[in-house]
Amino acid sequence: MKASPADQRRLVEVAQLDARIRRAENARKNPPQAGRVQELLGRRQQLSQELTTRLGARDDLRTELSRIESDVAVVDARAARDAQRLAASTNSKEAQGFESELAALARRKNDLEDAELAIMERLELADAAVAEQESLIAATNAEGAELSADGKRAVAEATAAFEAATRDRAAIAGALPADLISLYDRVAVRSAGAALLRRRTCEGCNMVLAGTDLQVLRQSPEDEVVTCPECGCLLVRDDDSGL
Repeated sequence: MKASPADQRRLVEVAQLDARIRRAENARKNPPQAGRVQELLGRRQQLSQELTTRLGARDDLRTELSRIESDVAVVDARAARDAQRLAASTNSKEAQGFESELAALARRKNDLEDAELAIMERLELADAAVAEQESLIAATNAEGAELSADGKRAVAEATAAFEAATRDRAAIAGALPADLISLYDRVAVRSAGAALLRRRTCEGCNMVLAGTDLQVLRQSPEDEVVTCPECGCLLVRDDDSGL
């Protein structure tokens, strides 16, 4: 195929724009923040599960504390009742019974208060554990929100770059011969599409061409569309090709 050197050089611009389009499309579909956001979602789920466990343990302690407080109230009520009966009693044997029961109630109350103190200490630790877990979740949510916002900005920037490169590509390709662009599109499926030959090196695959291949290129007219013998892209020659 024949094409003017100028049109061939424009193919390199098309190839560069195609590369920009691919990079922008990849950035649009896979913003750099996406991986970390997924990690944070998994971490938040784990933290939430642990928070549920800690909340359950704290609720159990609160229930136990409430039960003990209720038992203490019952003991106090019985002690107050027995104390009134003791004060009103005139029967020594009956009085001894009240005194014995009051002593038992006092021991019972001491035991309950000891248990209450132990539960309160455990409850204080449970409250701290819940607060710690909630703080971790809040920090995870804050990082996730910041990364999501950054990701949206990155997607917007990539979309803008994609659209700009697509417009530029269409403008350049529309000014080139249809058969030349058609050839380029076919070649671009399996290679860089088009690249400069610089100092005997194809910039499409970065391979230095062999002497025999260079000799073939030297003998080819400048308007002849040639391909890289290594990667198959359309090879564009200029003054820096080293031929």
